[in-house]
Amino acid sequence: MSISIPLRRLLLAAGLILPLAGCNTILLNAPGDIARQQGNLIIVSTLLMLIIIVPVIALTLFFAWRYRASNKAATYKPDWDHSLQLELVIWAAPLLIIIALGAITWISTHTLDPYRPLDRIAEGRPVPEGTEPLVVEVVALDWKWLFLYPEQGIATVNELAAPVDRPIQFKLTSSTVMNAFYVPALAGMIYTMPGMQTELNAVMNAPGDYEGFSANYSGAGFSGMRFRFHAMDAAGFDGWVAKVRAGNRLDRDAYLALEKPSEREPVRHFGAVEDGMFDAILNRCVDPRRMCMHEMMAIDAGNGPGRTGIEGLEARQRGDLRGRRYVQSAMCASTDAPAAGLNTSLSRLAP
Repeated sequence: MSISIPLRRLLLAAGLILPLAGCNTILLNAPGDIARQQGNLIIVSTLLMLIIIVPVIALTLFFAWRYRASNKAATYKPDWDHSLQLELVIWAAPLLIIIALGAITWISTHTLDPYRPLDRIAEGRPVPEGTEPLVVEVVALDWKWLFLYPEQGIATVNELAAPVDRPIQFKLTSSTVMNAFYVPALAGMIYTMPGMQTELNAVMNAPGDYEGFSANYSGAGFSGMRFRFHAMDAAGFDGWVAKVRAGNRLDRDAYLALEKPSEREPVRHFGAVEDGMFDAILNRCVDPRRMCMHEMMAIDAGNGPGRTGIEGLEARQRGDLRGRRYVQSAMCASTDAPAAGLNTSLSRLAP
């Protein structure tokens, strides 16, 4: 039995649409307030652009059909080259769309700034007075994620949890290379860089188990650099914290072992964390034999003494066009005392 042409076309169209059934639309219907606003921004921007795109495509098809070679009834004006009315339509409509997109982008850029503390937990629901955000310190390792909870004194590897309807303040850095922290259901992507701290403020409004991953290629184990984000009520979060507290202690030696590259690392819990761990990671001085970046910069700013006997910063050699005076790589060490008048102290451990 042969299949009719209309039925064949219908089946072909259904076959082309079928793969779309597996698409995840969480970006456009996210349970987190920040991600939801970003999804709405995508929808509004797309609709505004379609105001131009759809008529252009339709008119292109219309003119191709209307002025085909076989249509002798079509108007033929070989000397026509300008129409003021047509020029106004052609330029005015895109200009209005650009103005609208520019206004939306300007407002959204400030409203959805990842560094901006939240003023609401959902539409029509401001943050309750006196509510403190849950602080989570995030470290991108090779190739895993470390989450530190300073308020609870715990840490986890490749597992993140937070109570619903409570603002979350993420402080992020990286151990080696630039990476990107991304939980599509929660908020937009934010980069992590070694020696620098970025910040992301977000909130989750619905309990559930969501996926988080690295959105920036960082080497061989990149594809397995994923974690689960558990959003739960306050009681559930307290129970999760109690379970994590049964883990081992994360001290400097444990971190240095954890920092070594590994792929598809299983979930790990640390029931206690050594004080100042995130600051040491951020300043690249978890190893006590290394000087912290902020201490080195303080010595630099105070024109600290140098190993060569030259006080202060070194001048460039004649012909060196790289600019200002500089600190020699061997000018200071963790055991050096600060320069006179330098308002700082070296909080180093013995090598």
